[in-house]
Amino acid sequence: MTDGPETAAAADAPDATDTSVDTEGSQAPATGVDVPESDHAEPSFAQVFFPARPRALRPRARLRPQGAPSMAQMRSGEPVGSNPVYVAWLQGQSMLQDAKDIAAQFTGRGSMWQNPYATPDPRNAVATASVWFTAYPISMITRPGESFLASLGDPELWEIFQRIGIQGVHTGPVKRAGGLTGWNPTPSIDGHFDRISTHIDDLFGTEEDYRAMCHVAGEHDGTVIDDIVPGHTGKGADFRLAEMGVGDYPGIYSMVAIPPEDWHLLPEVPEGRDSVNLDEESERALAEAGHIVGRMQRVIFYVPGVKDTNWSVTAPVTGPDGVTRRWVYLHYFKEGQPSINWLDPTFAGMRLVIGDALHSLGDLGSGGLRLDANGFLGVERSHEDDPAWSEGHPLSEAANQLIGSMVRKVGGFTFQELNLSIDDIRATSEAGADLSYDFVNRPAYHHAIATGDTEFLRLTLREAHAQGVDAVQLVHALQNHDEMTYELVHFASEHRDEIYTFRGEEVTGEQLAEIVRADLTAALTGEHAPYNRVFTTNGIASTTASVIAASLGISDPAVMDEEQVEQVRRAHLLLAMFNALQPGVFALSGWDLVGAMPLPGDHPAIAPLLDGGDTRWIHRAAYDLMGTGEEGRGSSSGMPRGQVLYGPLPEQLEDPRSFANRLREILHLRGYFALATTSQVDIPDVSHSAMLVMVHDYDQIEGQGQVTVLNFSTELIAGTVISEHLAPGSRLMDMGDGSIVGEVDQLHGFHVELGPHAGLALLVTAPKG
Repeated sequence: MTDGPETAAAADAPDATDTSVDTEGSQAPATGVDVPESDHAEPSFAQVFFPARPRALRPRARLRPQGAPSMAQMRSGEPVGSNPVYVAWLQGQSMLQDAKDIAAQFTGRGSMWQNPYATPDPRNAVATASVWFTAYPISMITRPGESFLASLGDPELWEIFQRIGIQGVHTGPVKRAGGLTGWNPTPSIDGHFDRISTHIDDLFGTEEDYRAMCHVAGEHDGTVIDDIVPGHTGKGADFRLAEMGVGDYPGIYSMVAIPPEDWHLLPEVPEGRDSVNLDEESERALAEAGHIVGRMQRVIFYVPGVKDTNWSVTAPVTGPDGVTRRWVYLHYFKEGQPSINWLDPTFAGMRLVIGDALHSLGDLGSGGLRLDANGFLGVERSHEDDPAWSEGHPLSEAANQLIGSMVRKVGGFTFQELNLSIDDIRATSEAGADLSYDFVNRPAYHHAIATGDTEFLRLTLREAHAQGVDAVQLVHALQNHDEMTYELVHFASEHRDEIYTFRGEEVTGEQLAEIVRADLTAALTGEHAPYNRVFTTNGIASTTASVIAASLGISDPAVMDEEQVEQVRRAHLLLAMFNALQPGVFALSGWDLVGAMPLPGDHPAIAPLLDGGDTRWIHRAAYDLMGTGEEGRGSSSGMPRGQVLYGPLPEQLEDPRSFANRLREILHLRGYFALATTSQVDIPDVSHSAMLVMVHDYDQIEGQGQVTVLNFSTELIAGTVISEHLAPGSRLMDMGDGSIVGEVDQLHGFHVELGPHAGLALLVTAPKG
């Protein structure tokens, strides 16, 4: 069993006791196959049947020599277009120039032709690292004077990760972000997703820290995953050069120089600002004048009077050629995130993004990349009064294929963290990123834990299967830096008129999304759960632990007793089992590992950040993984420390009943039995509404399967599991302790009992012949 102290029995198993596997020194579970003898440690099921692939050949390069001059050494004069020193300084800071310099080091090398790259390869990506820790740089507490990247490169941390079963670390964005005003940098407006440089931000460490982290990861069979942002940049050197009309720089962006005779169509830019958002009337006038494509399919982060449209206009800017220009530029997200043009004749935007990727992979040493905002890479004017075609555009697919192919060509992999419909995930999986973030089942498992009913979760899992998206293609995650999203794009947009059966009634996709959102809002927010907050129309600002606490009816986490903490821990492990005991990548955050709760919304350190409606800051409290920070001290970035239920990892690993130790047992099963690369073949009907059953096949082993059974309720449940994929007479082995617990009956089923928030993992072996 995989649930720690809870009861779980199958078929004839009479004892409901704790049979969790001890990964240190214990005998490996029986596999039902002959395992060759060796002088070394006994090989696992995965090692016997799935020998490791050879590592991809990784070409290397170095962008910046040691001792390169600093920005300060190269400044003189006024920061204007008529100052050649300033223009040259901007070019030296630009990502486009860095892209040119590093690309030249990869050209003409035989190592660029040694890896397959044409099609996405999710199984290879999963085999590289199937369990990820997702960091959030500004929230991680480090030792005094230690950088974020140095702390992630700590060998002691990697020893603990290896012991738990974590193989990959996604750092989050750590390169310089924000903008430039004259000579001076301005802060990031979107959590460092408004990148302006290939340089590591001093806030997080140095390039040497990054390379050392990758080296330590490799010593522990781990991989580091970095980020690139194909959709936009911040307003850094590249954008300032584009405003001046220098060289290819305007070609980076979806921006249009408006002729002076049409400046009367443009709003004035207030003093002290460099741009202003267009209102709908100005957007329409510029489209009718033939300058821009007009309104988009939606306005992300829409706030009346702040962001009415996806277009903004610059103040007048004079370039080195003496020409003064005003530009209208596209930004799907915030005004400080100008969108990249992927089909400009200069291909400058493409060159910039590919160069950034090559720097991360070939110079810094990353093994994979997250593609952020990669679904908005094409825009095209539609006919008559229809909005411009900007989502699901073929250019986005083509651009993602180019990025994914280049990354695979240099031996890496990619994943996209974009809230897409299942149809779009399927399309991008054919040509693009190797993996996609699972935004479809994530709100569904939250709905299951909040309601104690898995009907919607079973529906989403089946819908993905019906649409041709295999679970192995997905990153199944607990918490990340964003809200618990409930946009339910698949049902609310492309399938809004499709009919689904839910709770015994026929509803449209749009109605289904509304029902689920209402359920989640009612269960997880309000007076009974004031620590969670709604975030615009996107979802609920919360941690995994606070979602569970609200589901359990806990209104004040500050006065939780040990029994309540154990209830939260048990449900947290259940959600880990759902995400980990199926194919694909399993990802979890530092907030998950320590059991973090949200910060109070009136905390003085974050209250100003909430003024604009961005409630997500409540769930980004600082956390101390290693117990190295001073008591009460927050992160070096200024995030305050929040309440945690589980504590630092070294302390947890001393306690066999801790979250980290019980998670370690779950991940041991996942790795030992190679669950990450199986195929999900069935989500059968269940005999109890709180039960979920996932059936998986080992494609390379005929007659071998696996079944995960979970209880999303707080009550003991019993029922029969039936699936046509279970052959009568098949032997059922508890993957936790190797015991035989029964066999599949003639009706393709078996009986099971599960305690509150408990789970069971079974290896299924078909009868010979």
